[in-house]
Amino acid sequence: MYTQNIILPNPPSLIEYKTLKFLIMDAPSTSNLDIYIEEMKKYNVTDLVRVCEPTYPKERVEAKKINVHDWPFNDGEPPPVMVVKHWKELVNNVFKNEDSQSKKPCIAIHCVAGLGRAPVLVAIALIEEGMNALDSVSYIRERRRGAINIKQLKYLEEYKKKSKKKGCIIS
Repeated sequence: MYTQNIILPNPPSLIEYKTLKFLIMDAPSTSNLDIYIEEMKKYNVTDLVRVCEPTYPKERVEAKKINVHDWPFNDGEPPPVMVVKHWKELVNNVFKNEDSQSKKPCIAIHCVAGLGRAPVLVAIALIEEGMNALDSVSYIRERRRGAINIKQLKYLEEYKKKSKKKGCIIS
């Protein structure tokens, strides 16, 4: 499919910190999924996390060797404990054995608009990697204007970094 000259109205935002690399996006649809897949391939995305209800068939993404994880939770809300647990495990698995010789892996994540649920999970990863909670929000907002609402900001301010296990990025 020819997609090179098509520009997304809300382009994905790249968030990099230390060994972490994330691509925050709004939700693709069946009709524009190929454009998003091209963007993900450009950033070496190995995993895609959907934190909203599906808006496209995941099989098309998986056919491009990108693992799809479905962890939906309510719009405008902080993530449930199990979503945070799965997210931290994924981040640790993707980035803990990073080979400096190869292209750096990336995790793509999206909710409907890419402004609430997805940025909150990325902020949690940044906090776990040592960034201050408010700094993580500012860092994301510099790259993704309008990200993270007041309720989510309060959640992140109260979020406590878990003690790190030796050899793990996020525990």
